[in-house]
Amino acid sequence: MLFDKVVIAGVAHVDAPHRIASAVFEDRLADTMKRLGMRPDTLRMLAGIEARRWWDEGVEPDEAAALAAEKLFEQTGVDRQRVGVIFNTSVCRTYLEPSTACMVHGRLGLGAHCLNYDLGNACLAFLNAMELAGAMLERGAIDYALIVDGEGSREIQETTLDRLARPETTVEDFRAEFATLTLGSGAVAMLLARDDVHPDGHRFRGGVSQAATQWSHLCRGKHDKMTTDTATLLKQGVALAMRTWVVAQETLQWSDTRLDHLVMHQVSAVHTRTLCQTLGLNPDKAILTFPELGNVGPASVPMTLSKGVEAGTIRRGDTVALMGIGSGLNVSMMEVRW
Repeated sequence: MLFDKVVIAGVAHVDAPHRIASAVFEDRLADTMKRLGMRPDTLRMLAGIEARRWWDEGVEPDEAAALAAEKLFEQTGVDRQRVGVIFNTSVCRTYLEPSTACMVHGRLGLGAHCLNYDLGNACLAFLNAMELAGAMLERGAIDYALIVDGEGSREIQETTLDRLARPETTVEDFRAEFATLTLGSGAVAMLLARDDVHPDGHRFRGGVSQAATQWSHLCRGKHDKMTTDTATLLKQGVALAMRTWVVAQETLQWSDTRLDHLVMHQVSAVHTRTLCQTLGLNPDKAILTFPELGNVGPASVPMTLSKGVEAGTIRRGDTVALMGIGSGLNVSMMEVRW
């Protein structure tokens, strides 16, 4: 779906306050890894993740998402009463109902006219919300759309570490839950707008998506446990990304030389390297946050975009590729002209 009238008014992130080094996880699992014949630095060596972040105990996803949104409103100066819809895309949630979106809506004091929805699609949900919000803006239904995401990995990682430290843990158990140890915590918010109401925004051109839902069994997550067939997920995810890249070349006229920056879903060093090699992209264009943040789920792409802008790496006029792979499987590739 392509747009002519949609811009990004701003994006803001909040890092969770506690840096938890991978070495801490490896120390807690040292006996298990030794018994299973694994390297003591397995997490850092395989995933390239040095650390991830945790929130204080008791911080809920809606609270984290609202922190990022408040930062965004302060940065942009946009009147929050002009927001016509809020999408929450967090994988993490405290309750089955009410929606996390309505809780963030209440925390922010958004108007009664402002629609509020949860949109879930694993690690791809934020990009999906950008597309849906873009469609509403393109047809002139609203002036501004707010997308938020708050993720917390503390609870599931604590329970996973306890489970993997048990003497009965097998190699198969460790491999199935390894991806859980790569998760991270953080929050992000983005304002999209029509270009006529926010003329100094950054053009959101839209993008393309492809699905391969026959692989929906490869990653299954609950509040306290996630199991992943990591090898097959990587293989099939990258294969689907290749098919999506072909569509992006046709629809967006993409090529490696046309793209200034790659803002990719942050998973691991292996994932980034394999994806760049398969698509023929220059890995030096990829902005990396996984070494210090891990995989922050659907927040990872917009958080990486926000950090790239904050650092001055992404400058006005740059063409930025937003690229996400979500368990399911689904892939989206979108273009922003910053």
